[in-house]
Amino acid sequence: MEKLIITAAITGNITLPVQTPYLPLSPQQIIDDAVRAANAGAASVHIHGRDPKTARPTTEPAVYREIATGIKAKSNVIVCVTTGGTAYMTPEERAQVVPALKPELATFNMGSINFSIHPIADRYKDEDYKYPWEKEFAISTKDFIFRNTFGDIEKLMQMMKENNTKPEFELYDVGHVYNLNFLVRRKVINFPVWLQFVTGILGGIGANVDEVVHMKQTADRLLGVDNYIWSVIGAGYPAEFNLAALGIMMGGHVRVGMEDNIFVEKGVLAKSNADLVEKVVRIARELGREIATPDEARKILGLKGKEKVNY
Repeated sequence: MEKLIITAAITGNITLPVQTPYLPLSPQQIIDDAVRAANAGAASVHIHGRDPKTARPTTEPAVYREIATGIKAKSNVIVCVTTGGTAYMTPEERAQVVPALKPELATFNMGSINFSIHPIADRYKDEDYKYPWEKEFAISTKDFIFRNTFGDIEKLMQMMKENNTKPEFELYDVGHVYNLNFLVRRKVINFPVWLQFVTGILGGIGANVDEVVHMKQTADRLLGVDNYIWSVIGAGYPAEFNLAALGIMMGGHVRVGMEDNIFVEKGVLAKSNADLVEKVVRIARELGREIATPDEARKILGLKGKEKVNY
């Protein structure tokens, strides 16, 4: 079986500082935590930026350049930047980091969905919040449509091609597999493709075994088993580790990290992304799966290499 690619999603844009004191927020904190995750076994780190003053999600290229440059100076890990942005950003704002940094890998959302974290606001008192924007941000997602139209997708795909950046296609529901297949047939997207089955987001497909198997079977039927490589994300605890184990056994790859889940055990907060990576490394080894190094992951995914990025 192919060696396992572990991705660590370091901070995200939907995990709020109120949820955990261990969430890396400043560029230096994100750099340090990403390097620790890489040392623990992650071949790829998925990066979102935060405003250095407010900790609010940002797509400012200068912030991403500082983070990516800092990681590259300390680690051989693959840096995968987001194009997901957040609720108040246009598709153009979300994607501006791609031409700026010309990264090896960047996320690519395959369809529009309701994407909400508004129930989080019910869990905390006003005095619990660390920043004034957090509660309002969570509540606002109740009316948020995560826009990824076919027009948006075609523009972003052209941008990825121009910058020789590999898309990491994020599929939040089974219909997104059909979207991808449609765009392959239209020759907008070319095989082989790298997929993340994203489960457990409010507004997307559920985080359970049946749904992952359904997504995988649909991809097999539409795309062909030899035309894609896949990974799975289970949002929340225990879904992150349950579905990681499933993905490992099914021959897929896995993503963990504080963007998706903040608990290393029931009721026990992870103190770093390395804690989450270390746990999935233990699971993989118990199941007899070897861990891919960053260079082995580059070869599996067909990446251009870190010497060809613009940072």
